[in-house]
Formats: sequence, C-alpha cells, structure tokens
Amino acid sequence: MKALVYNGPGNKSVEDRPTPEIREPGDAIVRISRTTICGTDLHILKGDVPTCQPGTILGHEGTGVVERVGESVTAFKPGDRVIISCVTSCGRCDYCRRGMYSHCETGGWILGNEIDGTQAEYVRIPHADTSLYPIPDGSDEEALVMLSDILPTGFECGVLNGKVQPGSSVAIVGAGPIGLAALLTAQFYSPATIIMIDLDDNRLGIARQFGATHTVNSNAGNESAAEAVRRIVGKAGVDTAIEAVGVPATFELCQDLIAPGGTIANVGVHGKKVDLHLERLWSHNIAITTRLVDTSTTPMLLKTVQSGKVDPTRLITHRFALDDILNAYDTFGRAAETQALKVIIQANA
Repeated sequence: MKALVYNGPGNKSVEDRPTPEIREPGDAIVRISRTTICGTDLHILKGDVPTCQPGTILGHEGTGVVERVGESVTAFKPGDRVIISCVTSCGRCDYCRRGMYSHCETGGWILGNEIDGTQAEYVRIPHADTSLYPIPDGSDEEALVMLSDILPTGFECGVLNGKVQPGSSVAIVGAGPIGLAALLTAQFYSPATIIMIDLDDNRLGIARQFGATHTVNSNAGNESAAEAVRRIVGKAGVDTAIEAVGVPATFELCQDLIAPGGTIANVGVHGKKVDLHLERLWSHNIAITTRLVDTSTTPMLLKTVQSGKVDPTRLITHRFALDDILNAYDTFGRAAETQALKVIIQANA
C-alpha cells in the first residue's frame, strides 16, 4: 500500500508498505477513505515530537471502512463506515476510567506517533471498540474527518479548559485550523467577545465569517496586540486566552492578555521552552491549563454536526489524492501563501 513515511526531521517520503495485519484481538484494519494533515504532523517533521521515530507512517485523522476485525471486537464488523479517533483508548485502565483517554496506558496519541498512522491506504486501529465511531447514514465524510481531532481539540483543550462562560471575553491567539475550531465551539457558550489574533489577514477575515466579534493583526505595527485587545475589552484584559500556535511568542502574548482571575488554555504543541512571567502574574489569580485532546466529547460534537449547529466543512480549503500527498504537505506548510486551512486527502484503495 502507499503511505506517507516520516524519515527524520525535515524528511518524508511516499513509500510502498505492507498492508497492516491484525496483531491483537481488539484490533481492526480500516481501509482509509479520507484523511488530512494536522499542524502536529508539521511539528513532528520539525523534530518537536521525539516519541515519533523515523520510519513511522504519519497521520492520526480520518474516515474509512472496516476491512477486518480481531476476535474480541464486538462493536464493529467488516463493511462498517467509521470515524477514526486520533486518541486510542482501552476504556479499562485507570486513566480511561477517569476520562483521560489521551493517557491510556496502552493507547493515547499513538497513531502517527508511536505506531503507523492514517496517511496511508490502510491503518491498524488498536482497541477498535472504543477508538472508532460509526458514521451515521447520509453523513458528509469530509465533515466527519474534522471530528477525528481538530474539533474536539479546539473544544476540549481550548474552550472547556479555558472555562469559556456566557458573557465572558475570549482571545484566541492563532487563526489556524485549531484556533478556528476553538472559535466555532466557543460560541456554544455565548461569550460576549471573541477576539481572534493572527499575522494573516486572510485567516482573520475567515475568523470574522466564523463568528469572531473582533480581529487583531499582531503584526500591524501601530500598536501591540495586547494594546489592541485592551482597547476592545478594557485595561484588565480577557477572561480566557487560548494559545493555539505552539511557539514561545504566542504563549507570552497570552500572559500579556489575561485578566486577573482569568484562564490561559494552552492548545499548541510546544517544541521549545517558554517563559512564565510569575514576577507579574503571581498575584493575579490566573489558571494555566494544558491538555492533550481526550476525544471524550466526540459523540456530542457529532450530534452538533449532524444537526447543522456546526459545519466543519467550512475549514476545508484544498483536496488532494493520496498519490499527491507531498503536494498536499507543501500546500499546508505554506498556508500564508496558499491560504490553506484543512486539506482533505482521498485515499486510492
């Protein structure tokens, strides 16, 4: 089968790989129909994720059709159309029983990280009963690819961890796909103000279409992003600051934006150390949260998508065949030039 393989920092290739086989009784083999590229894949290619070893097939998102199942799988059978969760969960260990599926003792974020992932024609899914979701009849599969990772990540790590409340003020730093997913789902809680901050005017324009009440270009030059935000919400700052990039400058900006009693919700994948300014913030009653998505909200988000309350297809800007995945990476990696958000990759199998 064709697959996109990570060969070390800055190095990837399309290779022929053996079709995966059942290894454990709880496994399923899924034929990929659609997958996508995540910003985390770019972090892997930068060398920011040391758990991903050279030779690993990348990708942790997608939809497909079950081909084969292990003898202990009871919830799925060959022919079932499924959403693949980016997080694998056994459902039995202590972390899973606490709802922290991302820290499952035999799972977690392993697809496209510790084991081969979804940017291929087939993928092996461990703990299939609790790591796949059935696709309802008549669903738009492209929309449901966004439920593998991006929508639950923006919601759980940004909105829920950020304690977004009715009437509150929210600043989202980073108008990429994850930041926009946080923007879409923050509106479940009716905050009074949602400010999107980015360097890219095109993405800020999309944020306004998606429901941002204000946008700030942090490279505008006339005033700092923090000054612009305080001009909007007042000198105290915002109740919630969501970091959706994963670089030191954006985490520092969140510290400059947060009001006393507020919450900084980190979503971005950080490959470098950041400074925490406790010399300013020690007395401000703030909370700083970190999280790897658990996908515990996927069933609820699926219902919101099915009802039309959220339309994640609005995040899709480009489509490619699996044979053309290197061009897909090039397009996604040059988002400022190509205006790419999410790219859909259709497998050939």
